[in-house]
Parts: sequence; structure tokens; C-alpha cells
Amino acid sequence: MLFNEPLAYRMRPTAIEEIIGQDTIIGPKSTLYKSVKNGFIPSLILYGPPGTGKTSIAFAIANSTKKDFTALHAATAGKKEIDDVIYESKLTRNTLLFIDEIHLLNKTQQDALLKALEDGTIVLIGATTENPYHSVRGAILSRVGQIKELSNLSTDSIKKVLKNALSDEKKGLGEFKILISDEQLDLISNATGDARSALTLLETIVWGSDRDDIGQYIVETDTVKEIIASRGFQHDKKGDVYYDLLSAFQKSIRGSDVDAALYYLARLLEGGDLLAISRRLLVIAYEDVGLANPELCAQVLPAIQTVERLGLPEGRIPLSVITIELCLSAKSNTAYKALDKAINTVKNERAFDIPKHLKDSHYDGATKLGNGLSYLYPHDYPNGWVNQKYLPKELLETKYYDPKFGGHEKLLGMTYQRLKDLKNNTK
Repeated sequence: MLFNEPLAYRMRPTAIEEIIGQDTIIGPKSTLYKSVKNGFIPSLILYGPPGTGKTSIAFAIANSTKKDFTALHAATAGKKEIDDVIYESKLTRNTLLFIDEIHLLNKTQQDALLKALEDGTIVLIGATTENPYHSVRGAILSRVGQIKELSNLSTDSIKKVLKNALSDEKKGLGEFKILISDEQLDLISNATGDARSALTLLETIVWGSDRDDIGQYIVETDTVKEIIASRGFQHDKKGDVYYDLLSAFQKSIRGSDVDAALYYLARLLEGGDLLAISRRLLVIAYEDVGLANPELCAQVLPAIQTVERLGLPEGRIPLSVITIELCLSAKSNTAYKALDKAINTVKNERAFDIPKHLKDSHYDGATKLGNGLSYLYPHDYPNGWVNQKYLPKELLETKYYDPKFGGHEKLLGMTYQRLKDLKNNTK
């Protein structure tokens, strides 16, 4: 018998013991598991990628308690729906309210929950794919007991989910004769860390397979590969994972790990956002390579322009070259760090007077003011340098730039130190 509901929906856990792959969150040794078993349900936020079990955990907790359970989706629930739940809860104080995608609630809707959370009218479980510290009001976070971050499921956990679905005769595919190999299940398990997607893949693969004379579904490896490939790459340009990918890409280059940088570049490329990749490469060049290899910094923009001209897939070629070069280059962040120190001075101290000999003298009356009179023109001196004071007198001993003696910056550092020594010797 074919079901009307999708396999992923039917296989949703109905008790906390059935949750797979999130042992640190709600495994038998976790505090949340023990709390539920002891009859205490804390308000909490479940945060993580799609398909990691946020909704399943909420429903499993609800089924493991004697609380009145109400589920809302923030995309469709308004303030009225929230107010109605709270009003009914005041009579029993026994309501467990689950709000999916809680980050979509506006300020007014979130504010409606505050008093009910504070006085215990409701217990709230919120689920979100976005970092709650960025997307949920601090007043809500301060009133929930815990924030639990869920991770993508391991391949072993996904495989266990798939095997459960294949053997379950009531909710899964157990009543059907299905010939599928362990290796084919591995292919599905490795295709996603998302249980919902894995079950959807399995269902699509089974019903897309031929049947033999005895009605058995014969799953072919080519069918598995074809359906996995047809899913496309899942990439949310507004989600936390997207920004985490950009962060991991930059940090891998900064750490000179070529293989990691190429992996994260590949994931970003599959998302198709060349603009974000290009902007991040420019930042990396000047933030992380900087004075250690300024010639390479100058090559990044032409490489990006080449990528923009080529588009994908050819654009991946110059991207691979410039990424590997940035990875293996000497690194230095001294330039912008030096500027940040100077900016800090400007922000936190008064504006000091510019020395008179450095002030503009190209206007009538400058001479009468004494501006520029004692300025020494460096080009008039051997080697193009002459000792004179440039900083305001209050900052004469200030040092912003602290060179690293590696890569090209070694030469710059030696020059910087030599000039410092010359100034000290000619005081």
C-alpha cells in the first residue's frame, strides 16, 4: 500500500528514545533526556541545519510528556494565534508550545511570548536554522533555559535512519520487498547530513526502480547516482552555513591549508555565488597576506576579473590558482593592525596639533603664520631622506607598525628598523 504522507514525515520519531544521531543533545546520558524522563521540560531553542532533527525532537518530547502540545510555524502564525495559545494556557499552565522557524517572528510576536515565558504560563520549544544569538531577541533567550545546537548527522546515523525506514512495516517501507545493497545505502548516506533529505532520496530511489517477476524492487547503483545528482547542491545564501563557509574558506587560507581551502571553495562554487567568493579573496589578500607578498595581492583583482569574464565552469581554473597561491604565500596582517592602532588613537584621544613645518604653505598668509617654513624637502638630501619630526609632539614615541620578518616584509621591516635607528642616532 502506498502512503499519502512522505516517508520522512511518517518516520518522524514519536519518543525521545527513537531520536538518532543527536546523543549529545538528547541521548540517554544527556541532561535534556534526564529532564524529560523526570517530568521537567525546560523552555529551549533548538538551532541547526535543516533535517537535523529539531522538529522531531520537539514532537518526541511532546509525546514523552503529559503536557498539552501546540505547534505553530512562525511563517504563518500571527500574534493572534500566539495570544490564543497563551490565553488557553492560563487555565491549565500545562502547555508545551513549539514554534518552528522562530527567527521569523517579528518583534511584536516575540514580545507576546515574554510574560508567558517568565511566569510559566507556557513552556516554549523554538526551532531555527539561523543563529539564535543573531535572530532571536535577547529577552526571549534570557527566558529560555537552554540553547541546543544540532549538527548534521554522521553517515552512520543516516544509514541507521535508512535501515529503520526499510524495516519498519507500519510507517516505513518494510511491507515492500526491496533489494538494496549496503554500498547503495552508503551512497545515499554520504550524499547528505540531513535525515529528511536522505529519506526523501530513499523513497524516490525505491519508487524509481524496476520490479522483478515476484514484485521485488531492484535498486540499481546507476539509479541511486542519478537521483542523488538530480537533487542539485543545497546552498542558502542567507543562512548561517553560508557565512560559516566563507569564514572557513578564509581561515583555511590564513592557516595555509590548501586542501581545506579548496574544499570550502568547492562548496561555495556549487552555491554559484561568484561575487561573495571574489570579495572574500580580495579581503584575504590584503588582510592575511598583505605586506608579506604585495605582488600576489596585486594579482588577485586581475584573477577575479578573469573569473568574471569567463564565468563558470571555466572560472574555477583561475580561482584554483589564486586560492592555492594565497594559501602557500607568506602571511602578514601587520599593515591593517598598524592602521587599527592609529584609528584607536584618533577615536580615544584628542586631536593633536599638526607640526607647523608639515602644514600647508601654498596659500597667501601661510608664511605669516609660520606654516611650512622649516620643512625639509627629503628629495634635496642624499638617499632621499632627512631626519625631521612628523608625528604631533605628544605622539613622538608612538609605534604603530610592528613588522614581521618574513616574505617580502622582511625587506620592509629592515628598512623600517634602519630608519628608526637613523632617527635615534641623529637626535
